Amino acid sequence: MIGRLGRSLLPERHSASGTWRSWKWYLGNYIFILPFMILFCIFILRPILASFQMSFFRWEIFGPKPFIGFENYEELLTDDLWWVALRNTVYFAFLTSALLTTIPIFIAIALNMPFRGRNVFRTLFFFPYVLSASVVGLVMRWLLGQQFGIVNHLLGSAGIGPIPFIADSDLVIPSLSVITLWWAFGFPMLIYLAGLSNIPQDIYEAARIDGARGWQMTRYITIPLLRPIILFVAVTQLISHFQVFAQPYVITNGGPAQDSFTVIFYMFRAAWTYFRMGFGTAMAVSLAVIIMAFTLLQFRFGGRRLEY
Repeated sequence: MIGRLGRSLLPERHSASGTWRSWKWYLGNYIFILPFMILFCIFILRPILASFQMSFFRWEIFGPKPFIGFENYEELLTDDLWWVALRNTVYFAFLTSALLTTIPIFIAIALNMPFRGRNVFRTLFFFPYVLSASVVGLVMRWLLGQQFGIVNHLLGSAGIGPIPFIADSDLVIPSLSVITLWWAFGFPMLIYLAGLSNIPQDIYEAARIDGARGWQMTRYITIPLLRPIILFVAVTQLISHFQVFAQPYVITNGGPAQDSFTVIFYMFRAAWTYFRMGFGTAMAVSLAVIIMAFTLLQFRFGGRRLEY
């Protein structure tokens, strides 16, 4: 007779009815996600594969579409404007994502404290995020214009000469980054507030008993426990701002002297102004590979020592 220990070491047997119930459970879950997968394949996966295919053709709206292999990619390597656009894009993406990853942390910590009017301040900080890119662009052109901008008018009243925020080669990318910081501030702030609400208050109470105070608790408790949230915000912000288009398109039109010319701006012009769809999709594929590489590096170096 096999004892209790012996029976526990024997492989578990599954009956036919148990196997069917297991498959039925999985089948039900797959049926629930089936509508999303169908729409994903039609509207996202299929266009991605079609764009990758188009990048190997001289694909123009009118006329023949011959297969040219890697010629579009070879043209990118020798195209000076592509490298200018890529440099501007990398500069803008890293500067803006750094601002939108770090500054909202401290604002979220302040807005997570109990005080009167806290929800009003949260609403005010989040409100610009609901504005469209066109509205933000037109308002900022009106505010930051060198000759008739309100900001320069106020600076002139204080005896400070007009500053070409969006007309100077050295200032245009930082200016666009600050504009984007104001506009997109609400999303990372909201994510950090959600992360802060999940940190147990018992940890802070224990730290207070041990003599820890404000900055010490922020440095040794809040920031370490927010590391997964910080990584999420850093990755999503970098991916988002590598695809910047609306700000230079509406505010500067790529100027001055192509100093705010970005990859998506160049891709838009190549595809929809000169109708070079194959060349435009080659830029899109190249940018996607660059974004994927930077994202993997973020997970490689930023995913260490995460606290859950």
